[in-house]
Amino acid sequence: MRLRQKNALRAFGLALPAVLSLAAFAAGCTRREGAERVRTIGIIQLADNGAFTDMREGFLDRLEELGWSGDKIRVDYRNAQGDIGALNTIAQEMAAAGYDAVSTIATPAAQAFVNQESETPLFFISVTDPVSAGIMGALDSPDRNATGTSNLVPVDEIFRLADTLTPGIRVYGFLYNTGEVNAVLTVRKAKAYLDGRGIAYVEATVTNSSEVQQAAESLAGRANAIYVPIDSMVQSAMPQVARIAREAKIPVYGSSPVMVVSGALATVSTEDRLVGAVTGEMVDRYFKGAALEEIPAAVMDQFYTVINAETADILGLALPASLEGAVLIGR
Repeated sequence: MRLRQKNALRAFGLALPAVLSLAAFAAGCTRREGAERVRTIGIIQLADNGAFTDMREGFLDRLEELGWSGDKIRVDYRNAQGDIGALNTIAQEMAAAGYDAVSTIATPAAQAFVNQESETPLFFISVTDPVSAGIMGALDSPDRNATGTSNLVPVDEIFRLADTLTPGIRVYGFLYNTGEVNAVLTVRKAKAYLDGRGIAYVEATVTNSSEVQQAAESLAGRANAIYVPIDSMVQSAMPQVARIAREAKIPVYGSSPVMVVSGALATVSTEDRLVGAVTGEMVDRYFKGAALEEIPAAVMDQFYTVINAETADILGLALPASLEGAVLIGR
């Protein structure tokens, strides 16, 4: 699946049904008179950002393509707006509501739902490492009533891209939230890669969104480049991080295309809509009779180089011929 230019990374604005109370939603969607039973899906999202929107819409679009249109499916979408307490409350309510399936976006939401030990099957979207996060015991054998898509970040490829675009970086700065296991695991891999090449790094960690600006400013004075792993909190503040880095004339390398759309210089990543679509295919299999235990997690392995041409211009970078096949944003 080939990423197109900027339009391939925007949300398509799929309309969702109005959110109902959970009790009314579950009671009202079990059956229709004289018709096939309407399936119910709860969707849990930690926060608003472009990547999560693309994943959700890719998920729903794929379900519709597979025949699950408005008269066969009802969707209850809940967004915790970055509040972990609200996320846990939503997970608790959805676990008890009797949906046919629940889908969560990103690691914190999946962990919150699995911890409820619900009988409702979970189909997660974009969990970096489901085993380390405690969501599955093994990727090929779902054992906690959960399966979905794993988007392991190709850390080595991202740093090789950095060597091509901005050679000679002596110190990288890591910016991430210590409360997100996906971010911690990705940074651990980044440190191992840089340690093996004798490249130094510093870090600035955050625990809430109000700390992101100060953390980015601190890295701008200590590092030659900033790396942001898969991280819901920092990703939502990426325009702020990108502005600070541009003013300091240093590049930001992200872990998703939406980070690049928001001003980071570049990444190597899978396509967010595709991650959601693959999880949608899993739900389709389940609704058509497959047992969840027969649906292993899928590790995304289609990667694309995405570069923000406007950021490159601001940093005075010329794109080498070896990157002619990259997706360019802002040009």
